[in-house]
Amino acid sequence: MKQSGAVGRLATLRLLAQRFAFVSLIVAAVALMILGKADIVLIERTRSLVVDAVAPILDGISRPAATINEFSESVRELANLRAENARLKQENQRLMHWQTVARRLESDNAVLLEQLNVVPGPDPAFITARVIGDLGSAFGHSMLLGAGARDGVRKGQAVLSGEVLVGHIAEVGDRSSRLLLLTDLNAKIPVIVESSRTRAILTGDNKERPRLNYISGNAPVSVGDRVVTSASGAAFPPGLPIGDVISTADGIVRIQPYVRRHELEFVAIVDYGLGGIMPFERPPMPERRRRGGDN
Repeated sequence: MKQSGAVGRLATLRLLAQRFAFVSLIVAAVALMILGKADIVLIERTRSLVVDAVAPILDGISRPAATINEFSESVRELANLRAENARLKQENQRLMHWQTVARRLESDNAVLLEQLNVVPGPDPAFITARVIGDLGSAFGHSMLLGAGARDGVRKGQAVLSGEVLVGHIAEVGDRSSRLLLLTDLNAKIPVIVESSRTRAILTGDNKERPRLNYISGNAPVSVGDRVVTSASGAAFPPGLPIGDVISTADGIVRIQPYVRRHELEFVAIVDYGLGGIMPFERPPMPERRRRGGDN
């Protein structure tokens, strides 16, 4: 009888708790709100104590997940490293092959030059200048260089990044100069398609990929062909690399330059002793000579 009475009281308490649970939660929430308004410091202190008590538990729970995540990342990176290692080994083998070919060609070239008694050309003079401003816009592609006439810069001189032609000097001030890029609308560069020796004019149109115009002959130009400078017009020395043919769609041949504008920080302004793409200003004629010509 005593056991049945205890069970009955327990059931009664459970029924009362179920009936008044929602009301109790509302009363507790209102009480917490009132308490929070009345004593903010107490609420913040209580919250800090609760967070401090729960933080070690959350940290312990998160560690296995973080460990599993780190392990999966390590496995993924290991797979990527294996693939990258295989690719680098193949590339290294190709480079070793071309290194052997280049050394053999260099040796053969030296022997042939000695047999032909070829007179080597003078080493070009150059200065290195920093790019101090990008003047590019929808209407032109040019850059401002921190070297000018006092440093020996003249109009028409070639501007290189490493061994690659990026443009020429268009304007010269005393302390600065303007580099006209190959992609500028006013850039016209005589070039040769290296594989077929086809001559053309590289023409900029203010896009990242200039185009080939006035292609001589009927020799086909294919994607991947290398384009270098031509000696036509004594503008540049032959053989300066520019870029590769990337598109021949609709009869329009476009070139992907080896160097992009946003990659330029320092450039070499080279004097090859040529007239350049823009002729140098002639020095003024002596007064005595002009008088002699008048007579």
